[in-house]
Amino acid sequence: MRPLILREAGAGQLVELPDSVAATLRSSDLLTVLPAGRPGWWLLTAGRKVGAVRVGDLQIVIEPKIEIHRLVFLMGYAREPDFWRNHEVTLNAHSGLMEALTESFGRLALRAVEQGVLKGYRTVDESAAVMRGRIREAEQIKQRFGRLIPLEIRYDDFTVDVAENQLLLTAALQLLRTTGAAPRARQRLHRLRLLLADVTPLRRGTIRPTWQPTRLNARYQPALRLAELILNGDSFEQHRGDLRISGYVFDMWRIFEDFVSVALAEAMRGRPGRASLQHRAWLDEDRSVDIRPDFVWQRDGRVELVVDAKYKAEKPSGFPQADLYQLLAYCTVFELTTGHLIYAAGNEPERHHHIRNSPVTVHCHSLDVNQPPAHVIAQVDAMASEMNAMTSA
Repeated sequence: MRPLILREAGAGQLVELPDSVAATLRSSDLLTVLPAGRPGWWLLTAGRKVGAVRVGDLQIVIEPKIEIHRLVFLMGYAREPDFWRNHEVTLNAHSGLMEALTESFGRLALRAVEQGVLKGYRTVDESAAVMRGRIREAEQIKQRFGRLIPLEIRYDDFTVDVAENQLLLTAALQLLRTTGAAPRARQRLHRLRLLLADVTPLRRGTIRPTWQPTRLNARYQPALRLAELILNGDSFEQHRGDLRISGYVFDMWRIFEDFVSVALAEAMRGRPGRASLQHRAWLDEDRSVDIRPDFVWQRDGRVELVVDAKYKAEKPSGFPQADLYQLLAYCTVFELTTGHLIYAAGNEPERHHHIRNSPVTVHCHSLDVNQPPAHVIAQVDAMASEMNAMTSA
């Protein structure tokens, strides 16, 4: 069955589905699923998640509104600004998100591994009948109560089972489970899996190992950067009756907010003070209600600037301008007269709101992320300069 293509926050599509499939999709909270007025027909509308979802034999692909290259840059820059400012991973602009990621990752990872699987030293703690390395004396006493065998030992093993290979293998397995990529791209992933047969994949829920760029892993680095983005996606699998729903999705609002916060911090690095992301503070004196603005700039222990990034304006029923209430609260807590909202272009106009009977002004900015990376960074730099000028005035 050909996949059903939906567009992020786009028009819905009428689809004929069994009631059980429609109920399973609705329970996943990934799509809006509404009856279409005819038995067996449903209106499916995508929200602010992008990726791929499968229910039974039905595969649904949710494509982002912005170009694939731009989306991957935003995701990467939020994790490693220096690398993504100076490198660009080539993606097929005519492919969907998952196909493009699979194709590019398979090509980069296989090219790196085929030059020789990276090896490194890894510290191993284990119980053994023979001596190797050194005895972990505290564990020997605590677990063996003075017995000599088995030994609780620690040693350094020169192995392929290092963080870099674990990340590549786990990303490959995730893509193989969750996408309907082209046969050639899947072949690359299967070959990568065979080349890394002696590597332990990471288990879901475990802490991801860290790695440091070095001369030895230089050929791995582009593939590793892409693997980290792939592993940042939300993969899931659940059952509802006899149906299984699985998926691999990214939250666009989270990608946008993370990018804006990191890009602002980078733009303001030369200014006295420091950035704090997801800064925790309290709305009330009893500290029973916490607040977490996306970005604040602090100097000498005082907040000088507060910013919230909003991929889309929040307009819940009864509170049509919830974002403004939120910034007003932030400004009140931090004793500021200006606050800033940054929206993705097209979701809210640029304007300034002077709050009645209050010294607070909320400035709404618009960031066009569907531009080349250098232009996007230039927009953030300009916003940072404007905010600095307002703060200094």
